[in-house]
Amino acid sequence: MTIDAPQQPERPSRVLVVDDNAQNLELLVEYLQSMGGVQTATATDGLEALEVVRIFRPDLIVLDIMMPRMSGFEVCQKLKADPETRDIPILMVTALNEMGDIERAVEAGTDDFLSKPVNRLELVTRVRTLLKLRHVTDRLERTLAYLQELESARQPQ
Repeated sequence: MTIDAPQQPERPSRVLVVDDNAQNLELLVEYLQSMGGVQTATATDGLEALEVVRIFRPDLIVLDIMMPRMSGFEVCQKLKADPETRDIPILMVTALNEMGDIERAVEAGTDDFLSKPVNRLELVTRVRTLLKLRHVTDRLERTLAYLQELESARQPQ
């Protein structure tokens, strides 16, 4: 007997891009949309980013560090502390290049980081990798939930 786990219909990957500089934001979105199969949303500061995450439910966040109202470090910490959002991969983008800044980004919970100016190929490669990881993790979680349902159904009442 073969039992197939339920398949989810394919949908575009959702990427939230957060940067307070309009030119950087436009460039990052253009790079991401050139990948195909990616739907983007944007935010221009940390507080707005937290709101957009709740509404948009991104698969990945590309997050600038230096922003008004709330830094990328703070946004990352808040998202990673919340059970609803902690599994969303975060790619931090920074003009900072001090080792202490990189350590702080890692301590905040970032999954990866890029230095400005952003190289298109490097951004696209890292985004593809993080999205692939996110989707594999989602499929694994769905499969485990399905197996638990099957196991529960087999248990005598």
